[in-house]
Amino acid sequence: MSPVRLFILGVLSYIAWRLIRGLGQKKRTENGQRQSRSSGVKDVLVEDPVCHTLIPKGQAIRLRRQGKTFYFCSEKCCDTFTGESGGEE
Repeated sequence: MSPVRLFILGVLSYIAWRLIRGLGQKKRTENGQRQSRSSGVKDVLVEDPVCHTLIPKGQAIRLRRQGKTFYFCSEKCCDTFTGESGGEE
């Protein structure tokens, strides 16, 4: 094999090794604890019961009724769910 081919093979092997090693590696959080990369979910999607839109839970409008929490994409959907009219008559 020529030196150029050996060099290219070495570089490709190193890149493959780094990719494989990086997939299972854990990262450190701000307080120094180790956390796996796959558990880095910040927010989950919730469904609006009125219009069935999926929204991030952190951005949703919350309504608590009878011990159950409902999540809405807008005030309009929340008002529709509670039976309040938002428009003027």
